Amino acid sequence: MKASDVRSKTADELKDQLVDLKKEQFNLRFQRATQQLEKPARVKEVRRDIARIKTILGQQNAAK
Repeated sequence: MKASDVRSKTADELKDQLVDLKKEQFNLRFQRATQQLEKPARVKEVRRDIARIKTILGQQNAAK
């Protein structure tokens, strides 16, 4: 996910995507705890995507 892709979406779309990413992050943490995680790098990607969305949502709110 690139920042330019995130910026092109509306706030509602970003919030929906944020919820989906948080669910995925929870599932990945659960898989790691039970030793069933297939792609360990995905944990880092999801965490960064969440941060990226939160940052852009904050910037959009500050601009209003």
